Amino acid sequence: MRVFKAPILASVAVLLSLSVVYCGLPATFLSLERAFPPSHRVQLDHLRARDRVRHARLLQNVAGGVVDFSVEGTSDPYLVGLYFTKVKLGSPPKEFNVQIDTGSDILWITCNSCSDCPQSSGLGIELNLYDSASSSTAGLIPCSDPMCTSSFQTSSTECSPQSNQCSYTFQYGDGSGTTGYYVSDALYFDMILGQSYIANSSAFVVFGCSTYQSGDFTKTDKAVDGIFGFGQGALSVISQLSSRGVTPKVFSHCLKGDGNGGGILVLGEILEPNIVYSPLVPSQQHYNLNLQSIAVNGQILPIDPAAFTTSNSRGTIVDSGTTLTYLVEEAYDPFVSAITSAVSQSVTPIISKGNQCYLVSTSLAEVFPPVSLNFAAGASMVLKPEEYLMRTGSSEGAAVWCIGFQKVQGGVTILGDLVLKDKIFVYDLAHQRIGWANYDCSLSVNVSVTSSKDEYINAGQLSESSSSGDMLFKLLTTGIVVFLMHILVFVEFHFL
Repeated sequence: MRVFKAPILASVAVLLSLSVVYCGLPATFLSLERAFPPSHRVQLDHLRARDRVRHARLLQNVAGGVVDFSVEGTSDPYLVGLYFTKVKLGSPPKEFNVQIDTGSDILWITCNSCSDCPQSSGLGIELNLYDSASSSTAGLIPCSDPMCTSSFQTSSTECSPQSNQCSYTFQYGDGSGTTGYYVSDALYFDMILGQSYIANSSAFVVFGCSTYQSGDFTKTDKAVDGIFGFGQGALSVISQLSSRGVTPKVFSHCLKGDGNGGGILVLGEILEPNIVYSPLVPSQQHYNLNLQSIAVNGQILPIDPAAFTTSNSRGTIVDSGTTLTYLVEEAYDPFVSAITSAVSQSVTPIISKGNQCYLVSTSLAEVFPPVSLNFAAGASMVLKPEEYLMRTGSSEGAAVWCIGFQKVQGGVTILGDLVLKDKIFVYDLAHQRIGWANYDCSLSVNVSVTSSKDEYINAGQLSESSSSGDMLFKLLTTGIVVFLMHILVFVEFHFL
């Protein structure tokens, strides 16, 4: 489903079809799409290989309103793909497909001058190039800009005295990389402020213009227009927008795990009474949680807590960019043993291509036990069998289900889509915590759009109960205010 960017008069009709319930602090919605080749089964080792590349690419060394976009895709781990969102940048606005990456901070787009960059994509999307000269609102970031000074500078930020441009070089763990320079330009989105709907709102953001790419970025099979970093750094779009009050310092997602997939990704806080929160581990580059224990059918497994201790090379990360879920060896072996022991009287355990699997001729819920991942502050993540098992085929008239968790010999435990699906996840960066709750992601969600959180509206109900004249009046009056705000932001970026 495409993002709607119609004139104001058409926005009333859009409200009738929205499935999101907007509540209380400002939030920003982005589309989340799962791209994949024509449906086909792939081997488990291919999925593991893809995730290894994904993990290696985690970067080394390094309140306004609601924006709503539709979400497409599926979390089926046997459909090879990645998550990306559409962003519109520049004046006139141009649409770009950028991969969502919680392991890095910077939004960067392929520039029209980029060398060794893909010209086509196997994902079935059209690749676009950003051209700052074609945007009337674009501005280059000079060396004197505060983001090039010590307060913002990272090891990947550079300054070229010859060109007086603030530039960057990102090197990823798998050998791929990108080089370019920073640009400030308008990011466009549809915004809802309280009871009003506004089309084509915008805010100025600083992002990278990539002039050179290497490694996997040069391949066409999964080529996109850039990377959208969702990290906590000062240069992330989340930090830039929240520091100016455009959005709150929080983002959320809810990924639908069955049927045709879909879901929600929102720069804002999804509200759900059953959400439990656990604090982020302080001073970490990624979204690290303190996993304390694992329970199978209510019984805590004999795992040394030191296996989950966070350090430079260990810990537990929540990463929606990972297909499977990875457990350190000290936790993986007791986990598999406990599952096998619990079901051995009802199913037939087998080893398939080195993986622990089971021949199952009944429903999973009748046989397999619930699993609890227990985190700091008493927050537990309860997993259904479908959230730690994967169906790989059939044999002897029975379904073959395999353990979806993969063994990591040392290193980091990574919670990927296998366990994140069918749950609301809230990354509350303002309070340094992550929350979650089981949820049907095909349903509407409540999103905070005021600091008091005591008001919320259903967008569909609003459009049905308000006359077109009243709605248009709200759109025009609120739009004038936002227009003036954007002028002030433009002046701040280009003249102050």
